[in-house]
Amino acid sequence: MSTNTDTTGSSALDWLKWLVVAALLCSGVYGNWFFQEESLLLRVVVLLVLAVLAVFIAIQTERGRSTWTLIKESRSEIRRVVWPSNQETTQTTLVVLLLVLVFSLILWLLDWALGGLVSSVIS
Repeated sequence: MSTNTDTTGSSALDWLKWLVVAALLCSGVYGNWFFQEESLLLRVVVLLVLAVLAVFIAIQTERGRSTWTLIKESRSEIRRVVWPSNQETTQTTLVVLLLVLVFSLILWLLDWALGGLVSSVIS
C-alpha cells in the first residue's frame, strides 16, 4: 500500500517539476524579448543557464530519467554500428542507380507497348 502512495507522491512532485521547467523556459523566452536592448552575449548566457537548469530539473523526474537512459543507450548503440566504407557506399549507390535505370526502362517499354495496343484497338 505504501508503494502506491510513493508513486502518487512522486507523480505529483513530477508535475510540479514539469511546471517549474515550463516556467523556466517561458521566463527565458519572455526575458529574451523583454531585455532585447541588452547585450546579446548576456542574453545567450542567461538562456543557456536557464536551459541547463531546466534540463537538470527535467532529468529529476521519472520520465526525464527514462528519456536520459534512452539517450545514453542510443548513443552506445550508435557506437556499435558497423558503418560501410566509402567504397562499399559507392558500389551500393551505383547498383541502386543501375537498377532504377533498368526498371524505369522496363516500365517505359511496357507503357509504350500498352499505349500502342490501346491506340490500335481504339482506332
